[in-house]
Amino acid sequence: MLALLGIHYVTRTALNYWLVTKDIWPEAQGTQEAFGFNHIVAVSLGEFYVIGITAAIKFTVDYINEHNQNRQLRELQYKTELKYLKAQMQPHFFFNTLNNLYALTLKKSAQAPDVVLRLSDIMHYVIYDASKKRLPLIEEINYIDNYIALEKLRYEYNIESEIKISGDIDGIIIPPLLFLPFIENSFKHGVQNDKKLKLSISFEKKGGQLIFKTVNNFDIHPDKIKKKGGIGLKNMRRRLEILYKDKFDLMTDINNDMFVVILKIPIQ
Repeated sequence: MLALLGIHYVTRTALNYWLVTKDIWPEAQGTQEAFGFNHIVAVSLGEFYVIGITAAIKFTVDYINEHNQNRQLRELQYKTELKYLKAQMQPHFFFNTLNNLYALTLKKSAQAPDVVLRLSDIMHYVIYDASKKRLPLIEEINYIDNYIALEKLRYEYNIESEIKISGDIDGIIIPPLLFLPFIENSFKHGVQNDKKLKLSISFEKKGGQLIFKTVNNFDIHPDKIKKKGGIGLKNMRRRLEILYKDKFDLMTDINNDMFVVILKIPIQ
């Protein structure tokens, strides 16, 4: 930098002195000669101002570009991870549903055609609608209702379930397949031998939040839970972190033989 300033000063002052005027610093008080200390300092300070302004502009532009690139990379990473988590859930769901249909066909049940129709509706939702970023909440509820109906056929109606809706949910949109893993867990851990599954699902619009809650009877024996496997709450919590960062609240609790899940997300 000092070398460049020196070359710049010599070139500028020499050309100005020899080609334009010998009075190279007319605004200065007293007689000031070219190549004097005061003149060198004055010219250098002026150039530092120019360098400082241009450097500030350059660093600001670079910072903005880098910030935008990092944001785009983070968004791409989140989208990729989100697709991966979603892809984990979809085969898992079809595996369970096809097991339902297989059990009915073995029994040559007359309910199998209804299962195929419901499965067709669900496949349409998962394959086409689940690729969208947001969907109306009512479509997700219909999807859950179809899923529960299939499970009831599989377990020969050994299931008591209800879906409660509080508040006006029209216009609320959510990411697809957001609540299904919680419902799957209810069946996975709640249906044990001849024990009837009691499942309660509720959606409540409260202020600026949507509150989703499930309550079901639960086999808390650790060995049975471990054998079940599956994607589970860890996958869902990670997906919620990607979608809502720190703006969601997921709570799980076991009260006697009842498993409770409460999820609060901001309304969109």
